[in-house]
Amino acid sequence: MAVRHPDFAGSWYPGRQGECIRAIEALIQEGSPCPGEGTPVGGIVPHAGWFYSGRLACNVIRCLANGSAADTCIIFGRHLHSSSPNYIMTEGAWNTPLGELEIDSEVAGRIASEFEFSVETAWEYEPDNTIEVQLPFIKYFFGDTKIVPMGLPPRKSSLLIARRVAEIIRDLGRKAVIIGSTDLTHYGYNYGFVPKGVGQAAVQWVRTENDRRVIDLMLNMDADGVIEEALKSQNACCSGAAASAIEASVVLGAKKAFEVDYYTSYDIRPDSSFVGYVGVLLRS
Repeated sequence: MAVRHPDFAGSWYPGRQGECIRAIEALIQEGSPCPGEGTPVGGIVPHAGWFYSGRLACNVIRCLANGSAADTCIIFGRHLHSSSPNYIMTEGAWNTPLGELEIDSEVAGRIASEFEFSVETAWEYEPDNTIEVQLPFIKYFFGDTKIVPMGLPPRKSSLLIARRVAEIIRDLGRKAVIIGSTDLTHYGYNYGFVPKGVGQAAVQWVRTENDRRVIDLMLNMDADGVIEEALKSQNACCSGAAASAIEASVVLGAKKAFEVDYYTSYDIRPDSSFVGYVGVLLRS
């Protein structure tokens, strides 16, 4: 089996098995109780290095695994523009410090046969942190689950693909979890986005206004609204992934969304440039 090797292990997160397990166990201890009632169906996670957003991503994926197994994990991610192609891996495996995660070739192959994709392989691909940083958490909490890593741009046609993926999962009788990976506002001169200047007023604006608008749409499970808001306000870097996770989760029975936590990189390490992070849990 062709195996894709991790590009960010040892930098964005620990690269050795023992170090990775110890880091995850420490992040679990920092986590909060899983909010809401009902069966976990999907979640939205941030994708910075574990130092910044690992606690939140770990906590959401832990909540998804709480009391439930999964044959397949659909992972939407990638930094894409509205004119970008769709991306997918359809075969092989993706390695992590905790072991390999096999691609669910049946699900991936079916969706790739119905829609136009740029198909990546273990040797030909663009390095992508948005999905990779989640994989050790998935391996830790879900063990031998298979994965379907996909990149869907911020456009309405992505929601059709997400809906169809969920239908294929349902038709095949798979037990699945859905994950969408996005960070929120990238604020500051490093990102060329300073509509409120710098300082505490800017931090407060991001926290209480710019990020909050897109978070509220996520909590309302408004997939179309998430894409529209992010394109307008630059408050989600991978809104296609977040919206697709919502759309697929709804098809699989999600009826309610709960905020797991929210904070910014400024809360971890204050700086004039900073990024917002949210964790959302979708339940039936």
